[in-house]
Amino acid sequence: MSGKLAHKIGSLLFCPDCGTLLSFPEDGKPDIPCEQCGHLEPASSYETIEIVTRSHPDAFPSALHQKRKTQTKEHAGEDALLKVTEKCPVCGHMEAFSKELQLRSADEGSTILYTCVKCKHGWRTNN
Repeated sequence: MSGKLAHKIGSLLFCPDCGTLLSFPEDGKPDIPCEQCGHLEPASSYETIEIVTRSHPDAFPSALHQKRKTQTKEHAGEDALLKVTEKCPVCGHMEAFSKELQLRSADEGSTILYTCVKCKHGWRTNN
């Protein structure tokens, strides 16, 4: 061992002799050998490191992320419709007008009526 300790950048440790990224210590082994120059780093160097990982929100697409919709007020007045991002089951267009109604009993969810902006096909979903 050279007496020098690894350089810490974020949650990573680099060999103080050659700058190579050091591996995470294996269970029960007291040292981490550098794969390039053979420097032995004490496994205890990792004891005070907090490892934090982050990912971009679009890195893992999920059904919840895909259900996010943009809404635009299209008409004024009491019968106002919202233009939403919703795929038409007939033509596949990604915009539809929507209107929310309470058609079932009050303790159940509402019904959303959709009309495709392109082909005017209508469908509904229960909320």
